[in-house]
Amino acid sequence: MELKIDRMTFGARPNQYMPDLELYQYLGEEGVSKMVNDHYDLLVQSSIKHLFPTNPVGLDAAKERSADFFIQRLGGPDYFNQHRGKPMLVRRHLPFKITPDARIVWLECYREVLLKLEAPEHLIVAFWKYLHDFSNWMVNTPDGSFSLPKQ
Repeated sequence: MELKIDRMTFGARPNQYMPDLELYQYLGEEGVSKMVNDHYDLLVQSSIKHLFPTNPVGLDAAKERSADFFIQRLGGPDYFNQHRGKPMLVRRHLPFKITPDARIVWLECYREVLLKLEAPEHLIVAFWKYLHDFSNWMVNTPDGSFSLPKQ
């Protein structure tokens, strides 16, 4: 299965491809939470770890907020709305410098998690397409403010 990452133009707001809600039915609440936790565990070891809480309490809270968002987005209970209000994610992410390069790292970490996920391929691909477009909405800083380490 190929989960390709395309670089998008800064400021582009692609049509959001919606994930297949069957993924929630397949994974359940615990499975979605585990997927998000695994993603965060990779993020805090990545070159964009500075964008995430460094203390365990803050990190656990961030994981829970993200899991609540994805549980809700995938058709589960509206935990995010109950605890945080309407998901104004672009506004909520403005305090963080999220560059196109940071978006790619974020997606690379999700790709690693999704490739290990035990779910039907069509559900993983649908969720990937959603993440791919959705992630560009969070980019709020042009390249140059963040650089990836040389490989």
